[in-house]
Amino acid sequence: MRVLSGIQPTGNLHLGNYLGAIRNWVKMQDEMDVATDSGSACFFFLADLHSITVHEERDTRIRNVREMAAALIACGIDPDRSVLFNQARVPAHAELAWLLNGTARIGWLNRMTQFKDKAGKNREGASVGLFVYPVLQAADVLLYQATHVPVGEDQKQHLELTRDIAVKFNTDFGVELFTLPEPYIPKESARIMGLRDGSAKMSKSDPSDMSRINLTDDDDTITQKVRKAKSDQEMLPEQAADLAGRPEALNLVGIYATLTEQTPDAVCGQFAGQGFGAFKPALAEVLVETLRPIRERFIALKDDDAALDALLVKGAQKARAVAQPTLDGAYAALGLLR
Repeated sequence: MRVLSGIQPTGNLHLGNYLGAIRNWVKMQDEMDVATDSGSACFFFLADLHSITVHEERDTRIRNVREMAAALIACGIDPDRSVLFNQARVPAHAELAWLLNGTARIGWLNRMTQFKDKAGKNREGASVGLFVYPVLQAADVLLYQATHVPVGEDQKQHLELTRDIAVKFNTDFGVELFTLPEPYIPKESARIMGLRDGSAKMSKSDPSDMSRINLTDDDDTITQKVRKAKSDQEMLPEQAADLAGRPEALNLVGIYATLTEQTPDAVCGQFAGQGFGAFKPALAEVLVETLRPIRERFIALKDDDAALDALLVKGAQKARAVAQPTLDGAYAALGLLR
């Protein structure tokens, strides 16, 4: 079993990133045994090649990659037990993506809903990279013969495309080169919504910083954001099912449940009959105690450029060793002699 997942280095992580994905990465790392001498069974990468699909200043991109590496390590990703690297240090990602462009079909890419969402009304002005980046995502996965990929609802379509590309390539060239990856559904998965709108995902793109808890927020800021988070005047019920139609209340209860590894029903039972005047301070306390060590570790790491670069270089060396046989196999299957 080999698990692979990536994240774009686009600025500070927030609570939704942590509870929705990264905490599960840490759990997977802790649960899985070391697979080979070249690294563990978990591969986590910073998708800096994906980041060039939209304009970003050079220095900003470099800083974002380093800070994202620091944040992942602060959250518990151990570079000695997992392979942590950035795409750009493993050229095989770009090479395999180009080779797979010959297999992927325009009709398949036209059905990708994320391109439509991101391009919006400016479809003709979007970069070619934004259109074909699902092929790079496929290369990311297939390059390492990943057996499982952690996916949320918004990524299932991309994993299906990856499987389609793998099947067509293997069939067209009469090889069994690519492993067909399966979705990895974590035992506990959380969909964290914004603090100002319980019907919209927590996002770094929201113009209001009060809509999210950043992993870099200090204790007082976290407490203030929770206190001002949108809620309602009703009491908490004994069962989570009775929170239907109360999206903000459901979100806050869900955050508390995820942080404390309880069910929403258990949280409702604990606070039944109480209002948010009592619940919010309890939620703020749990958030502060959970995020403080992450923030302190991040602050200690984020400005040590030499150490962060060294860790990413070491991870990239491991990744290149695992990726090279697959890349060589793709060239050979295509009849491309190097």
